[in-house]
Amino acid sequence: MSTFPQDIYTEPTPDTDTLANLGPLAALAGIWIGERGMDVNPKADGPEHQAYIEHVEFQPIDAQPNGPQLFYGLRYHTRIVKPGEVETFHDQVGYWLWEPATGTIIQTLSIPRGQTAMAVGKAAPDAKRFKLRAERGSTTNGISSNPFLEHAFRTESYDIEVTINDDGTWSYEQQTMLVIPDRSEPFAHTDRNTLRKVGAAVPNPTARAAALAD
Repeated sequence: MSTFPQDIYTEPTPDTDTLANLGPLAALAGIWIGERGMDVNPKADGPEHQAYIEHVEFQPIDAQPNGPQLFYGLRYHTRIVKPGEVETFHDQVGYWLWEPATGTIIQTLSIPRGQTAMAVGKAAPDAKRFKLRAERGSTTNGISSNPFLEHAFRTESYDIEVTINDDGTWSYEQQTMLVIPDRSEPFAHTDRNTLRKVGAAVPNPTARAAALAD
């Protein structure tokens, strides 16, 4: 039985201050650097363990309604390089969204290798740890890849666990399960890092406008 309201058009009046309504995502707002990253990825002769340095920025967006549904969120951009190098090792953009009414967290992600995904999880507003998952074939938390990736490195699932640490840093561990034609078993492509804050977030546009009007 559907839990959605009969009125699918009427929008609520959101709070103008996104930073005050992000629930467990509030700790991620700002600019971060992580210098302890480790990536385990597949190569022809076996798994490669690659250290990396990560720069990520999370900035609040104005509240996003879908009729009665309401999200508060962060737009993000992640850029990763190998130690001592300038060339981008991994680039990723998307949104982290929080739905206060249901305790739902959504991460959308897109990478310039021709792949996009949406991972979904649940958490309490004050949670210090939360998990999200995307699955190939799902219409609500799915994964879409370009034809070559679908053939050669087919992504079956993506899981990420975020931990907000007591010292003001945050950490993540993620696992992407890949099906590769020359492997008898799926390959667990993993990444982990701990990030420290190097800059504050800028308030969302309606919050900035409200502050100027006061």
